[in-house]
Amino acid sequence: MDKPLAAATVAAPVAGKPATASALRIGVAAVVLAALAILPLAAGLVGQPFYVTLVSRIMVFALAAVGLNLILGYGAMVSFGHSLYIGIGAYAVGILSFYGITNGWLHLAAALGAGLVASALIGLVCLRSSGVAFIMITLAFAQMFFFLAVSLRQFGGDDGLPLQARSNFAPLDLSNNVALYYTIFVVLIATLYAFHRLIHAKFGMALRGCRMNERRMSAIGFPTLRYRLTAYVISALVCVVAGMLLANLTRFVSPSYMQWTVSGELIVMVVLGGMGTLMGPVVGAVVLLLLEEFLTSVKLGLPWGLDDLLSTHWLGLIGLFVLVVTLTLKHGLYGHLVARESGRK
Repeated sequence: MDKPLAAATVAAPVAGKPATASALRIGVAAVVLAALAILPLAAGLVGQPFYVTLVSRIMVFALAAVGLNLILGYGAMVSFGHSLYIGIGAYAVGILSFYGITNGWLHLAAALGAGLVASALIGLVCLRSSGVAFIMITLAFAQMFFFLAVSLRQFGGDDGLPLQARSNFAPLDLSNNVALYYTIFVVLIATLYAFHRLIHAKFGMALRGCRMNERRMSAIGFPTLRYRLTAYVISALVCVVAGMLLANLTRFVSPSYMQWTVSGELIVMVVLGGMGTLMGPVVGAVVLLLLEEFLTSVKLGLPWGLDDLLSTHWLGLIGLFVLVVTLTLKHGLYGHLVARESGRK
């Protein structure tokens, strides 16, 4: 047999596997995004408007998880404090609405301004450390702001603050749930596209270099603190926008948005879907929150009180599911497809 032909024959199965993995990965991403795009139409046809609100919530948390993934998946910065920025976005809407300011563009400007200042200052402190110290400092800042929000009795304190109306983003009418749904969807798609460009640019390459060996990157002249701080701020601002959208979705602002458990849920979404992948956090958020909704509300008619057992101990079942996924697919659900394509084990 001709040597080039023999080499091609031997390489064909190896080359075919990444090609199949790539097609499957793109197919999964396309199906998820297409399903999100047509869901309001499907919900209207079956007369279940509740699904619009449910999936709106899923997309809000997917947006926050995408933001966190920038530093967690691409920068190896494990932040247990990103719920803080969700809270900043929500309280920017709540406090301004409390004083009668309903202009959504002012809400957005105030939220991004407060988030920019807070994330820059907190980032400068946190990024002087690494590892467990970084985790604990981000957690400490989030808890500080959580207890600050609890102490704001004028704005509801621990009970939270209801909103009389959603932000007025004229000409958009966010009082309509479908309009709000597609607003969240467009913001999510725009963020995914922007992050795709960002991580494949010089900035993204430098950030991944810092993840692999920050000391070496610094030695060859890269200002690693500047890159990591910029990534931290961008990540935080995405969570600020998610917080704004969450406040508008629920028409309610609460200190519970800043609890450390919310940060933990975001980390689980990123890990479950696949760290360091663009669509991984979205897949993780969809799977985790749909599973939560299924276990807490769906009755399967199981004997021996198993339905009540499922609805009572749903957190344990979710924990078991996440454990199984992380042990069997260490790159996550979507990340496994990316790993197969790149040949990683």
